[in-house]
Amino acid sequence: MAEAEEQETGSLEESTDESEEEESEEEPKLKYERLSNGVTEILQKDAASCMTVHDKFLALGTHYGKVYLLDVQGNITQKFDVSPVKINQVSLDESGEHMGVCAEDGKVQVFGLYSGEEFHETFDCPIKIIAVHPHFVRSSCKQFVTGGKKLLLFERSWMSRWKSSVLHEGEGNIRSVKWRGHLIAWANNMGVKIFDITSKQRITNVPRDDISLRPDMYPCSLCWKDNVTLIIGWGTSVKICSVKERHASEMRDLPSRYVEIVSQFETEFYISGLAPLCDQLVVLSYVKEVSEKTEREYCARPRLDIIQPLSETCEEISSDALTVRGFQENECRDYHLEYSEGESLFYIVSPRDVVVAKERDQDDHIDWLLEKKKYEEALMAAEISQKNIKRHKILDIGLAYINHLVARGEYDIAARKCQKILGKNAALWEYEVYKFKEIGQLKAISPYLPRGDPVLKPLIYEMILHEFLESDYEGFATLIREWPGDLYNNSVIVQAVRDHLKKDSQNRTLLKTLAELYTYDKNYGNALEIYLTLRHKDVFQLIHKHNLFSSIKDKIVLLMDFDSEKAVDMLLDNEDKISIKKVVEELEDRPELQHVYLHKLFKRDHHKGQRYHEKQISLYAEFDRPNLLPFLRDSIHCPLEKALEICQQRNFVEETVYLLSRMGNSRSALKMIMEELHDVDKAIEFAKEQDDAELWEDLILYSIDKPPFITGLLNNIGTHVDPILLIHRIKEGMEIPNLRDSLVKILQDYNLQILLREGCKKILVADSLSLLKKMHRTQMKGILVDEENICESCLSPILPSDAAKPFSMVVFHCRHMFHKECLPVPSMTSPAQFCNICSAKHRGPGSAILEMKK
Repeated sequence: MAEAEEQETGSLEESTDESEEEESEEEPKLKYERLSNGVTEILQKDAASCMTVHDKFLALGTHYGKVYLLDVQGNITQKFDVSPVKINQVSLDESGEHMGVCAEDGKVQVFGLYSGEEFHETFDCPIKIIAVHPHFVRSSCKQFVTGGKKLLLFERSWMSRWKSSVLHEGEGNIRSVKWRGHLIAWANNMGVKIFDITSKQRITNVPRDDISLRPDMYPCSLCWKDNVTLIIGWGTSVKICSVKERHASEMRDLPSRYVEIVSQFETEFYISGLAPLCDQLVVLSYVKEVSEKTEREYCARPRLDIIQPLSETCEEISSDALTVRGFQENECRDYHLEYSEGESLFYIVSPRDVVVAKERDQDDHIDWLLEKKKYEEALMAAEISQKNIKRHKILDIGLAYINHLVARGEYDIAARKCQKILGKNAALWEYEVYKFKEIGQLKAISPYLPRGDPVLKPLIYEMILHEFLESDYEGFATLIREWPGDLYNNSVIVQAVRDHLKKDSQNRTLLKTLAELYTYDKNYGNALEIYLTLRHKDVFQLIHKHNLFSSIKDKIVLLMDFDSEKAVDMLLDNEDKISIKKVVEELEDRPELQHVYLHKLFKRDHHKGQRYHEKQISLYAEFDRPNLLPFLRDSIHCPLEKALEICQQRNFVEETVYLLSRMGNSRSALKMIMEELHDVDKAIEFAKEQDDAELWEDLILYSIDKPPFITGLLNNIGTHVDPILLIHRIKEGMEIPNLRDSLVKILQDYNLQILLREGCKKILVADSLSLLKKMHRTQMKGILVDEENICESCLSPILPSDAAKPFSMVVFHCRHMFHKECLPVPSMTSPAQFCNICSAKHRGPGSAILEMKK
């Protein structure tokens, strides 16, 4: 009955712990599992009293005096019957080849697991602790210590005999010992001591804080973090001690080393065991709680905490309550914490249970994230650590994530994640598409479907297009525009669109989409017809891209109506495909469009459309008068008489004036300017352009009785006609506006002309003198004559082969050379000689002469 109640209580506490963990959002640092197999079998008949851990195996001591060697899975590999009573401690050296055991009846054994050497001794008092030298395997380190009422050091002498020496006594039972390197730490009723085995000196004493606790019920926990750092846990107090070398100047009679407490703090519960974890501590705590109903203390589940030590306090990193078997009956002394340094494994030992705690790996982290439904983080963690995870696959996590998003109704996010998670797996893509179809969310996944690598079955794409066609024309058009035409059966979709157009024949979206489908299907004629009907901007691109000029010869008016500028540019750029004649004929009934085409043609080339220049005169006059005059000026092919007739009919004065002047009738043109336009400035400008004295005379005669015209002439005539001619003809008494200013301007212009002439004369004289001096210097220079020069007349060498003979030669400044006898004899009328080659007119560089004689 008691056992059943115990199981019930245990399961209740376990479920409570699980519920607490579910509510917590903080991920645990460690994971736990029971050490089973042989351990389960042992603890059903016996109870664990102590355990020590090696990297390769475990050694478990029991209350019935047995020591079992176990592998890391808990399987029994060896069994030793040491004593009929409780094993107090088991110790191993670092090599794992030697083991020391002590029992409650005073028995001590130290023996080799793989050799015959051993030590047996039975003392007259219980031996609580034993520790073999870490390097016991070495012949120089055959040492171990035992502790009961006193701490004894056993050493093997050179004759293979064991001798003992007392390291400490008189302060109660020795209950804990840890040997690391050359340092031995032990705890008795008064505190903790450290002994240096090398110098044979005790270097410190750390007193116990809470002397009210019974040392046998709340034993001290010791743990070496490294060769010089000792961690002490006793009651609720933790101390971290550092062994340091003493400076030579401070030695005197003191030990060479001393201990400094670098951190000291209190914990909430009683400490049953300690172990290091990097720069943190793992603490096994014995917990007592008060029942709310009975107000009595009871043993609660032990706790395993990871804490971060600080100088005077600590920070809790994680805390887990452990459901070990029989925890309700255990005391603080019944729990032990052992650890394996190499693998960060922690063993929680109690009389009826051994629990292994280990650091959580990436698989455990992902498990926790999935349990908390943090799929995004789980997927990210799996991708980062994909080489290290063993139990999880990125694809499985991703699929679970998609299912989770779908279950929550986040369809768009789920569809977006498909791209990354499904990758190039076509089968999975198709499976997910059908899942989205079942929940009516095909639209959500459509933007993310693969379109190249991989390509899904055409049915998948057609299914989504039909879904859009039934409910969203714009979305359907977008997919047709974005998806390549080879993803689906084009004819099936074309037929579906045509069926919908029967219900809504003027739907522009459907018509445009149908045109695009026709384009994919290379049915360009139908596509072009729809584009023109819709007046769609892509019509020109379609024509260019697929060379549809033969299809638009009868659709030129439609193109011009849609966008005349683009249409004209396209037609002119492709004259070889659609001739100018054909375009003009097609536009015959639309003269305004005909004018636009011919005008742009004329701008490009003044001669290409010369046969239509006569026609263009009427078109310009009708639709574009501002460009008529530039056309008349630039065209050399339009008939002037026809142009003059049209301009006179329409009373286009400026154009008529231009045509009259171009036909040589300047006087009529000037008369028209003065009589029709009454613009003296234009008349003066016209007279200047023609530069005809008779025109100036006509202009003066017409203006002589018009004061404003006279003012204009006075202001502008000075540089072309003598102003006196105009001034003499002005009638006396005629009032002329701004006459004084005009006369002043005439005088200023005259003075300016005089100044300009004088300035030009000075410049001319200076340039002439400079050039004359330059010519003189040039002609004064010598000219080289050598054997390579020839006579330009007889073409023989200019110098004789015999230099001793006399010779005579003539060298001109043009550098042509002649024998004197080869030149013609100068006449009496013109005694000067000239180069026959350069100076036939007796001037130029050949007119100067240089005569040489020898």
